[in-house]
Amino acid sequence: MKQERNRWEIIRDILKATMGDNKVKKTRILQKAYLDWRTFNRYFDYLNDEGLITKYKPNGSDEEYYRITDKGNSFIKKLKELEDVIA
Repeated sequence: MKQERNRWEIIRDILKATMGDNKVKKTRILQKAYLDWRTFNRYFDYLNDEGLITKYKPNGSDEEYYRITDKGNSFIKKLKELEDVIA
């Protein structure tokens, strides 16, 4: 039986989906995090509002991309430490 992810696991998965790639669009983050659109938007907006991810447009492009911020990297490290303590 498949276990549902909790709030922190979803946040972690979204943040991880923005790591590594320099150009990540919303749709690709949604796919990498394995979320439906409604759930994704709720968490994505929260992460954006809290400054854990940021939107940018490279060199005059009209396309919007997203990346994890330093605050987001710090947050994901703290989540990992917490997972290690709990496990």
